[in-house]
Amino acid sequence: MFTLESASFAPGGDIPSRHTCDGIDSSPPLHWRDPPPGTRSFVLIVDDPDAPDPAAPIRVWVHWLLYDIPASCTSLAEGIEHKGLPSGTRVGVNDSGDAHWGGPCPPIGRHRYFFTLYALVDTLPDLGPRVHRADLDKAMHGHVLAQAQLMGHYGHTK
Repeated sequence: MFTLESASFAPGGDIPSRHTCDGIDSSPPLHWRDPPPGTRSFVLIVDDPDAPDPAAPIRVWVHWLLYDIPASCTSLAEGIEHKGLPSGTRVGVNDSGDAHWGGPCPPIGRHRYFFTLYALVDTLPDLGPRVHRADLDKAMHGHVLAQAQLMGHYGHTK
């Protein structure tokens, strides 16, 4: 079974503050196994469906977009930066307008953060320097073999 995990938190568990705006805002380590046969690349999307308030969510907030991760890749190191990404990996723009990891920083309450890894039948074309979630969703349509998901929670501590 195609699975996505992190050494930093258990599925459904709390994301450590070092991966958030309350810490050093480093991306968590991720590793995956058993992608389906025929996988040529991966797409990683990290989002928060509880923005801005879990009691009255208005939108899904995108924290990280990576695409064209090579099929040979099985992990991303903690705090990985552009220069450390696997060769060929492209970075999209998060909802803060940045092309890098933007860790959890919920304005109200405890939010859910979904790390979704898609296995694709091919690589995607270069979608340009300012790729947003909608662009990536459109480009992936019809190319997804499977997906693996990891969810963690975070809320500011007082």
